[in-house]
Amino acid sequence: MQIEKGVDKIVKTIRVMVFDKPGYFGRLATAIGNAGGSLGDIRLVNYGQEYNTRDVTVFANDETHFQVILEELGKVDGVIISDIIDPVLELHKGGKICVKSRIPIDSISTIRKIYTPGVAKVCRLIQRKPERMYDYTAIGNTVAIVTNGTAILGLGDIGPVAGMPVMEGKAALFDALVAINGVPILTASKDTEEIIRTIAAIAPTFGAIKLEDIKAPECFEIEDRLSAMLDIPVMHDDQHGTAVVVLAALLNASKYAGMQVKNDVVGMVGLGAAGMGIAKLLMAFGVRKMVGADINPEAQTIFEKAGGKSMALPEVMQAADIVICTTGVPGLIKPESIKKGQVILALSNPNPEISPEEARQAGASFAADGRGVNNALAFPGLFRGALDARARKINNRMKIAAARTISAFAEAGELVPSILNLEMHKKVAEAVERAAFESGVARARGEDVEES
Repeated sequence: MQIEKGVDKIVKTIRVMVFDKPGYFGRLATAIGNAGGSLGDIRLVNYGQEYNTRDVTVFANDETHFQVILEELGKVDGVIISDIIDPVLELHKGGKICVKSRIPIDSISTIRKIYTPGVAKVCRLIQRKPERMYDYTAIGNTVAIVTNGTAILGLGDIGPVAGMPVMEGKAALFDALVAINGVPILTASKDTEEIIRTIAAIAPTFGAIKLEDIKAPECFEIEDRLSAMLDIPVMHDDQHGTAVVVLAALLNASKYAGMQVKNDVVGMVGLGAAGMGIAKLLMAFGVRKMVGADINPEAQTIFEKAGGKSMALPEVMQAADIVICTTGVPGLIKPESIKKGQVILALSNPNPEISPEEARQAGASFAADGRGVNNALAFPGLFRGALDARARKINNRMKIAAARTISAFAEAGELVPSILNLEMHKKVAEAVERAAFESGVARARGEDVEES
């Protein structure tokens, strides 16, 4: 759940030929500024005899605004527009991930060792001692990223294939941040039983299962049943990755506001996958009173069974000291409904339920939106730690350990640290691994893996 700088704008790269004399590129930059655009990266593509070719990244409000910028550039003497490039689409061409051998295959001798006949020795060893798969295969460092495409980002049910770029992005982050092999798995089924059977059948390939962008309430049953069936971690990231980062953010927000999370009334506005995940983790953390609102009666029932108290939205706003919103409905929270001194986390993107500025003006002691509150702060370290512990589950103790560590890495005045803080991911993994051993879900070295 994140909104980055410029995410509510469009980004395009304009390839331009600019007359190679002083002042001409300045005219180009001035024209973009006069049209209300902002400059991003500038890259020299080619030197010419009279013209130099550059790629100029431009931020615009929307497509109509971008056309206005192009029209202004078209009026500049010495500037020729040669191409329009979408940098996002360019980055995704050919996909974002690939499979490569870790071992250079440069001789017949190597082939005989990694394939036939040498590989038979490893197969027989794993047959006798299944736990050695962790030592001699990639299983222990490989996570399935499974989706049926029913709840992709803020796009909804767009299908698994359209959701593949998101799964590839998760895999790329796994690799870059914690050196895990993330493998996207797409299933076209919306049938809960079929999804459970499919994942259970392919589970021996993986050290953990990451469920992704599967809509509520089906996601709850799929996760619960697979967790009971399999002897490897199964985690629905929309619930628990979000919950970990929100807890981390809330620990800092309450500190800045001079509040104690466990003693405060926390209100959840929106009880879908993210909202329920947050509510469950906060209750596990020790929040004594959790209230929540949702327009879906089934969501209210699930919330009540988990230990929360369902209320109408006005009642939640009146009762809660801390309000966390995950509805996807911009402007849902009105300034007049905010109590003086409340903490407001309006996390829907790209547009929050209320802007932090409005919330503070209405009397909130602290307010923030979803910028930076991104699952990628949590899931890499969570899975790295779980895999390192050879854990059977990812439990609340592990999630809380991750949240505390993320919180500790935030700069003064910030809710959470940068996603690119590799030291943070390393420390999250270490904290999660310790928590796995302390809570008894880690698998001791040399212990055979039970067959699912």
